Amino acid sequence: MTEPRNHRPGPVEGTDSESRLPAHVILLHGLWMRGFALSMLHHRLMEAGFRVHRFDYLSVAASQQRILDRLHQRIAGLAGEADTVHLVGHSLGGLLALRACSDGEVLPPGRIVCLGSPLRGSAAARSFARWGRGGELLLGHNRQLLEQGFERWDGEREVGVIAGRVALGLGAVLGHLEGEHDGTVAVEETRLPGLADHCVVESNHTGLLFSPEVARRVACFLREGQFAAMPGAGTPADFG
Repeated sequence: MTEPRNHRPGPVEGTDSESRLPAHVILLHGLWMRGFALSMLHHRLMEAGFRVHRFDYLSVAASQQRILDRLHQRIAGLAGEADTVHLVGHSLGGLLALRACSDGEVLPPGRIVCLGSPLRGSAAARSFARWGRGGELLLGHNRQLLEQGFERWDGEREVGVIAGRVALGLGAVLGHLEGEHDGTVAVEETRLPGLADHCVVESNHTGLLFSPEVARRVACFLREGQFAAMPGAGTPADFG
């Protein structure tokens, strides 16, 4: 199911065949993960023609400002090699991608795709926080961002979100999720005013990183700014 919203047509520099080099894509993992968890998505997006990079960070121990400073440096370092630098973030990684592109830094053009990111705040994270000091330590320095998310997206970059609705995960065990969810994040938590597009797939939270359909939809949005199948966006066979 796909729900186009506020789509602003027109190509992003670096995403078509006339660009000097293929677009860069930076992948950001989520909470309690490291970069190796992105390996399958990395491989599939490379096969789709992008130059892909994994951004590894300490999701609990590192301060948010430290993470954002490093991410800005990584984006700037790639900007001279292509016209476009896209960001694709899973869960917390999507929240950090939006934060990085909304704090006034001068960045190259590109789009953002969030995979299962609780852009409106996470009920599961708020449940962890109620455990006291132990819960706070589990969420680390990004606790507030995870709990509260954003009110809306007004940034320059087009943002698309892919949410899952296979209810298998820790959040489902804790029993604090309402409506459709991926076992960790509720679908409604991924909807944010100002998104260019939003779609829901049959996957749980971690499975979003391994799904061929998700990889296909990510590539489509990075090229076209929407998730609907379009010429040149790739087919499921491209990501088998």
